Amino acid sequence: MASTESPAPGTVAGTISANAARLSEALNNHMRNSFQPESRKTLRKFHPAEVSELTGISMSNLRTRHQEGDFPDVETDGRGRRLYSAEEIDQIRHVMAKTGRNGEAYLPGRREHDGLQVISIVNFKGGSSKTTTAIHLAQRYALRGYRVLTIDMDPQASLTTMFGYRPEIEFAETGTIYDALRYEDPVPLSQVVRKTYFHNLDLVPAGLLLSEYETETAYALQHRLEPPFTQRLSVAIGEIEEDYDLVIIDCPPQLGFTTMSSLLASTGLLITVVPSMLDVASMAQFLEMAGETVRTLEESTGPTDWKFLKFLIARYEPTDVPQAQMAGFLRSILLDQVLTTPMLKSTAISDAGMTQQTIYELDPNQLVRKTLDRILESVNGMADEFEKIIQQAWGRRTT
Repeated sequence: MASTESPAPGTVAGTISANAARLSEALNNHMRNSFQPESRKTLRKFHPAEVSELTGISMSNLRTRHQEGDFPDVETDGRGRRLYSAEEIDQIRHVMAKTGRNGEAYLPGRREHDGLQVISIVNFKGGSSKTTTAIHLAQRYALRGYRVLTIDMDPQASLTTMFGYRPEIEFAETGTIYDALRYEDPVPLSQVVRKTYFHNLDLVPAGLLLSEYETETAYALQHRLEPPFTQRLSVAIGEIEEDYDLVIIDCPPQLGFTTMSSLLASTGLLITVVPSMLDVASMAQFLEMAGETVRTLEESTGPTDWKFLKFLIARYEPTDVPQAQMAGFLRSILLDQVLTTPMLKSTAISDAGMTQQTIYELDPNQLVRKTLDRILESVNGMADEFEKIIQQAWGRRTT
């Protein structure tokens, strides 16, 4: 029987535990300093040009509508320039939906008879920007007017951390997706959904306890526990389906039961890949294994109804000749399955990640304008291209 006592300080286990404790304390201090004076993250306000880009309302129309009293009063800075919260942007969007030409264009989410879009961000290899892609897509679409739920399916919980949580402390025992997936007394998914500081964007956190799902599923398969892992996430999502337009799942870098549960609950996949020989070879292995596994599971579950499967070239450096060649190779093989716009490698994204932020959360004044414009062109372009794919899955025409 394993001992429940803490490891002795002089042992290897004791050294590991001591290092973990020191790192945990240091990370706590770092996050407190980053988010002071608030104990939780908050979202900055947006400038008129950003509101115009997000909503499609021209700057002149934005000013006119304010002057006419159609739009809510908002805060102004020292120079008299308006500053908008995400909630105020959403209010403006709804005003335009009622009063503007082609009003429905301002509300791009689900309409009657549209199904929930569940999108898994996947790859077999770590470091392929899955979490970075997931959170930027989620935030972009929330700002664009969609109701978005993010689900962290990785026990490492990087996505959860990006929302300002310390999962190893706050979700050590309960409060994660595991609670809704476990085989013994699962809870409704709504009980673990967390509102975030981002309007229209909710989170289902992850934590280390989620790794138990792998072991428990192997046991459940032997004893035929119901519902099987192939349906558990789908069933959980079904309970909150009417509350959202999009569900974005950040998958772990492995093809275990956690990832397979995500794939089988999805209506579409986005596979991130770094354009290097090792990463592409790893992705090829992932695709082969995933294809064989899904094919086997379909014999008992029926056909998997994915509306789309797309590839995103991530961490791309256009001046890197081998990367450019590999990107061209991928496009020649996978054709239009590869998104036209890559996700560029950027110090802006890396630096923002140091304080658990994205480029949408950074104040534009914190970056050199050229640097910001470059990465926004990449991330917005990628997200907007993928948004058209989502719209097409709902049967809508896109230009």
